Amino acid sequence: MSRPTKIAWTALAAVVVVLGVAVLIDREPAPAPADTAVAADLVVRLDSHRLTSPERERARFVEFLDFECEACGAVYPIIEDLRRTYGDRITFVVRYFPMPGHLNAERAARAVEAAAQQGRFEQMYQRMFTTQARWGEQRAPADDVFRGFAIDLGLDMTAFDAAYDSPATLERIRADVADGLALGVQGTPTFFLDDQRLVPTTVDDLTGALERAATG
Repeated sequence: MSRPTKIAWTALAAVVVVLGVAVLIDREPAPAPADTAVAADLVVRLDSHRLTSPERERARFVEFLDFECEACGAVYPIIEDLRRTYGDRITFVVRYFPMPGHLNAERAARAVEAAAQQGRFEQMYQRMFTTQARWGEQRAPADDVFRGFAIDLGLDMTAFDAAYDSPATLERIRADVADGLALGVQGTPTFFLDDQRLVPTTVDDLTGALERAATG
């Protein structure tokens, strides 16, 4: 694991506790025990977005995330490193979990989902995290910012705008949230490896879990 990602993990540890409590207070989900089996059909759906699709899947790594969440932004380069290392053996799955305290979180998810409908999920997912400092934690809606990202990606803007404003897009996002709440997700990022909830406290914890899954 590279030094920058280790630094990112240190920053994550300080942020995730506060953000997790914020979600717990607002949504009051039922807590689920860490590192225990959960309902597998809630962890990954047929329509869940996959960043990797290995020919011989050894495991599925699932992240419930919020694009405006600072902890998710901190862990993003770590996940990208892990995806490059294990993506040929592990399916990396993204689930939406925008937190109500973030003005632009649901808007960002809508933009990513609208891009996904044109086959550009990964590109918009990456754009959100690499630009988070620009639009995150703002009091003004970032709709125009996200539309600019879609233009940069060369998307069909008529289709993008329609999808961005579609109730069906919002329903798709909220379906992920409902699954997360049913699984006891209390904050972001929250990780699952197959049907097992992970609560890593170090980079080595997370890397070790994926290494065992990839080689076991």
